[in-house]
Amino acid sequence: MKRQFIYLSFIIILSFSTVLSLSFGAFYIPWRDVWLSMVHKLGFFQSEAIDELHSGVITLVRWPRTLLGILVGAALGVSGAAIQAIFRNPLAEPGLIGISAGASLVAASIIAFETLLFSTLGSLFGHYLLAFGAFFGAGLATWIVYQIALYEGKPHIGTMLLAGVAINALAGSLTGLISFVSDEQQLRSITFWMLGSLGGASWETVWTMSPFVLVALVGLPLRARALNALSLGEQEAQQLGQRPNKIKIMVVLLATMAVGAAVSVSGIIGFVGLLVPHAVRMIGGSDNRYVLPASALLGSIILTIADLIARTIVPPSEIPIGVVTALLGTPLFLYILIRDKKKIII
Repeated sequence: MKRQFIYLSFIIILSFSTVLSLSFGAFYIPWRDVWLSMVHKLGFFQSEAIDELHSGVITLVRWPRTLLGILVGAALGVSGAAIQAIFRNPLAEPGLIGISAGASLVAASIIAFETLLFSTLGSLFGHYLLAFGAFFGAGLATWIVYQIALYEGKPHIGTMLLAGVAINALAGSLTGLISFVSDEQQLRSITFWMLGSLGGASWETVWTMSPFVLVALVGLPLRARALNALSLGEQEAQQLGQRPNKIKIMVVLLATMAVGAAVSVSGIIGFVGLLVPHAVRMIGGSDNRYVLPASALLGSIILTIADLIARTIVPPSEIPIGVVTALLGTPLFLYILIRDKKKIII
């Protein structure tokens, strides 16, 4: 009953956050027009007039950005919970296995060398070259980490962790080198992308990335029971009829798919995948059947609110959303470390 109340609370908060996101921005849109815009799309209250400018902004700008924030937040939240479950480490997060670092390296390369190295691909993918490149980089880095972690045909979690650290360091140094040789405009673009933003949201980006995220949002919670068994240990999971290696492969694949798609359209957004699962466990316990879907909901809430703050605190300028999530997440992270420092084993 408690967890049902938590789900209901998260849904109500997310709905309220969505309305706020549609209403506030570079200029304020009254809640009446937000409401009418939504019900008009459903075919109701057609006789009620709505300002055409407000309707256009809501439909073409605010809705894509809000939906993108919901999808990206859900992807980061549920993937963070799943990665922590298979690593059995509360400090694990998707970036630990190279997803973010690989995406950053390829994205920085495209920004700095598009005219020299990626002109053909640019004509093929057009506006989506950066997104496809980041998605490819995320998948490639994870694949390399996974191949290094294989031992006798089975992925070893400890080796995967160390390989992820190495790939993160290598990709980070190469990204730094690319930033060093970039001109001022390219450097600003690389920096802004690595700090995260939903400013490039459009209906096309939402439709492009949503299938990857939705597959993970369905697939990861379906493996909650298997992850619960795995939390007892691999031998215990096998005795309960689970296949630990298959679980690891599927979770890493689905998490990479979700986070790669999210990073490809929003840039690097830190702390969501790390802290959201912590907050969910603090509220309702550590059963993955609850943690995974609740992390998706809370991730959507956090990112929607963070994006709202990012674009309204100093209008008309926009703060990178990664800065906001870091400012919101660091105090909670330090609190968790201080509270649980005897329990956390790295």
